[in-house]
Amino acid sequence: MATSEAAIEKNLIDQLCNGSSQWTYRPDIRTEEDLWANFKKILEQNNKARLNDTPLSESEFAKVKNDLSHSSFYEAGRWLVGENGRVYVHVQRGNETLHLVVLNNEHIAGGSSVYEVINQYEAFKDDEDVNSRNRRFDVTLLINGIPMIHIELKNQDHSYMDGFWQIRDYIREGKFKGLFSNVQLFVISNAVDTKYFAPARDTDLNKKFTFHWLDRENRVVANYLDFAGSVLKIPEAHEMVSKYVVLDEDKRQLIILRPYQIHAIEAIREASKRGQSGYVWHTTGSGKTMTSYKATRNLLMDIPSIDKSIFLIDRKDLDEKTKGDFQSYAVNDTIDVMDTDNVDTLIKRLTDGTRSMIVTTRQKMQFMFKRLKEDSKEYNTIKKLKIAFVVDECHRTISRETKREFERFFKDSLWYGFTGTPIKEENAFEVMGDLPRTTEEMYGPCLNSYTIKEAIHDEAVLGFMVENLGPTGLDPEEEGAAYLTDAHMRSVLDVILNKSFNKFGLQKGRGKTYEAILTVPSIQRAQEYYSLLKKVKAGEDSLKISEEVHQALPDFPKFALTYSLSDDQEASGVNQQKMVEALSDYNDMFHKSYTVENISAYNDNLNERLARKKDIYKVDRDEQLDLVIVVDRLLTGFDAPCLSTVFMDRPPMKPQDIIQTMSRTNRLFDEGKENGQIVTFQYPETFKKAIDSAIALYSKEIDGMTKPITEDFDKVRTDFNISVKAVHGLGETPQDIINLSKEQKRGFVHLFQDLDSAFSHLQAFTQYAEKSKEILEAAHFSQEEYQTYAAVYKNVLAELRKPKEGGDDNPPEVDDHYELKAFYRVKIDFAYIVELLQGFIEYITTNEEDMDDSAFSEKMEQIREIINDYIGDNPRLGALLLDILEQIGQDRTRFMGQDFSEIINEARYSAIDTEIRRFAEKWFLDYQAARYEALNFHDGQFANENKLKDSADYAAYKAENPEGMPKFKFRKAMVDDFKENLMGEIGPLMEG
Repeated sequence: MATSEAAIEKNLIDQLCNGSSQWTYRPDIRTEEDLWANFKKILEQNNKARLNDTPLSESEFAKVKNDLSHSSFYEAGRWLVGENGRVYVHVQRGNETLHLVVLNNEHIAGGSSVYEVINQYEAFKDDEDVNSRNRRFDVTLLINGIPMIHIELKNQDHSYMDGFWQIRDYIREGKFKGLFSNVQLFVISNAVDTKYFAPARDTDLNKKFTFHWLDRENRVVANYLDFAGSVLKIPEAHEMVSKYVVLDEDKRQLIILRPYQIHAIEAIREASKRGQSGYVWHTTGSGKTMTSYKATRNLLMDIPSIDKSIFLIDRKDLDEKTKGDFQSYAVNDTIDVMDTDNVDTLIKRLTDGTRSMIVTTRQKMQFMFKRLKEDSKEYNTIKKLKIAFVVDECHRTISRETKREFERFFKDSLWYGFTGTPIKEENAFEVMGDLPRTTEEMYGPCLNSYTIKEAIHDEAVLGFMVENLGPTGLDPEEEGAAYLTDAHMRSVLDVILNKSFNKFGLQKGRGKTYEAILTVPSIQRAQEYYSLLKKVKAGEDSLKISEEVHQALPDFPKFALTYSLSDDQEASGVNQQKMVEALSDYNDMFHKSYTVENISAYNDNLNERLARKKDIYKVDRDEQLDLVIVVDRLLTGFDAPCLSTVFMDRPPMKPQDIIQTMSRTNRLFDEGKENGQIVTFQYPETFKKAIDSAIALYSKEIDGMTKPITEDFDKVRTDFNISVKAVHGLGETPQDIINLSKEQKRGFVHLFQDLDSAFSHLQAFTQYAEKSKEILEAAHFSQEEYQTYAAVYKNVLAELRKPKEGGDDNPPEVDDHYELKAFYRVKIDFAYIVELLQGFIEYITTNEEDMDDSAFSEKMEQIREIINDYIGDNPRLGALLLDILEQIGQDRTRFMGQDFSEIINEARYSAIDTEIRRFAEKWFLDYQAARYEALNFHDGQFANENKLKDSADYAAYKAENPEGMPKFKFRKAMVDDFKENLMGEIGPLMEG
């Protein structure tokens, strides 16, 4: 029998409060009033001198309560950064402003810090609510009276993910308010498995961004008590929410670091205290930029002897992105991040006498060495600095010779290299005098490692699907010549355009698709592909785009070209001419005005558009690209989570370059993106061996590894065939499922989810597009049969989703949060429109000064059409969205910089409350009781129907309506009116 949730909760509290822990259990804090009173007591105790021993008055504390009640977790995070480690509230007392310290993050595990544990907090209690236990929080950790870490616990009969969905629902309902708006870390556990994640809006929460804790050897710490011992004890818990939360200003999100990032930062700190350099091996896609930001920042914070920390990068196009990331992270930080637009700025930053973090390029540093005059004041000042260099992509950024040049100048320097592909003995640099040949020889020992295999195992990144296409059995001369023909180019484009439906996610619908890169061996080849693709799209070539693709996305593909104009001096004239053409096409597509003279601005915009991290690019099809043709640009150091595929029409590369290129594709994104996909078109047998060797070189053996790094077609086809047989074994036809028992239907749900996943995987392969009829016939299956099974699956889910009897300790009927991946129906939903309107608000905000009225009107009309389509599915919510859109049209300045999610939620809950109030007045009901039942009404069932009936004041009704219906009819009529009319009005408003 599973341990009860109450016992698990008690065990956790005992673990936190016993031994050397500094947590104190506070069973007396159960309500919002208790919570505020406790906070007030601690605030006054820590500020006795400032308050002159006079407690805060009611009006003064009302101001404090308002200051601590934030509109979002992100806004709370901004406040909690504080000033030089101290977090304040400011109170006016007479003519004096009192600056009261709420938290001092320098007092970790001591000083003014108070650590308390509460449980069963009655977050939603009201006087009439006998069911408030269903809305109680499990365990919350308070620092100085502020809820900072919240834990939802389940027993072993439940998945820990039930805690995730529960938290998401609480956020959606607006329950994390007041002091609870300050939560910076969520933890979910079913005792045997535990994860943590950063708070966010309900629409931004993604189960893929829930993390296991790993120890320093990257072993999972799953048990909840072990997790508490590693993460939730003091000082670790306080450090998690003060040192290892990053605020991303661009996305307006909190980001909590993963364990390997924290371990790397701590390893660098420890090495720097010893005066030791070294390198960090974190696989591409694991968040090296964020890790390096925190590492560079902490070097200044923790090592007083360091004068400057310099984050060193290469290439202008990556300079802008990385600098932007660093500045986005640093906006609310206590450390200044300084960029260096030119060498003069760099010299000024290095000689200004401040301790600061600098982002600059290797090229600017080299120019500075040439500019400085030996024995000048600037030369001597800079040469004496103690500098810690943190080097991104440490082999591409700086060569062996250049690093030695730097070290000769900065004799008192520390070096920390970051790489996803360290150079080892197996692929060492060529011998050149006494220059180092490996990463360890160049930087020092590996301080922390997190390999591609570990990252895939931990689901920090996705695995890969690899297809090696192209002719086989040719001799080398024939093979090489075959790849230079127009016929070969057409066969490559045919695969990209007509056999990659699922690779691009075209089944997901407009604005939600993925994107891809086509990489080729030369600029000339890139130009040839660009010209041919233009002809194909214009219908001027023998290669045609299929009708299926046209129907799914009529403007597919939207494509661009990018390469370095300085890579081939002999052909620079032609390259510039071809780039002028590509820029003109890009400008026409996106209403821009880039020229060859400001090619860097074009590259910056292209990078941003591909990354889709800004709302304006997320779901607005008009602002998106599908395919970019490159030579080497974007194959290293470029992060675009929505990029699903790299098509490689070039010979095999070096191991490190193969891994770097593959790793463009395997960032976590949405539920539908399950793999990074690689398709090669040359030397298939050689390429397969090269990929296998590269993966072997950059992996580490892991006990219990279940997920493959790469999947091939034959394996996925076998899984699909097994899944089809399993479903057919339960019900030979979809109709047979209807007559199954409830237990068998639960089994069908799980089996069909497996089938859906395998079918989606299979459809992503080029071989499926070429052999789908043969594959389905061999499996005794069809697309039509899948669609019918899917319809039955949805009905079964609705049936099993009904509330469980016996309370929260009963296991759920099914996992109804699974999203079908192979089901193809283009649908515009509420979440899509919310993102679209958020992007529109961002567009208005960023283009305020030079707003083009015609472009504004055009976007308004496009969004209006999309909402009108949605109104067919949900007239009530659609009308609300349309009303807000029209308000934007009438006064757009009012909405600039706003969070549309908050705007629409406020509007729809206002409309919901209006309808509930109208219903309560009609039936002489307590408004709060009616509201509780309305918000908790699911699948035709009340939370407590008798309570609703009993709360109706029949006497008041009779006094108002002497000729009214008798009591028994009154109660039935009220329930019928609730179900048919009230829920008919507010149900659609709650669907988003």
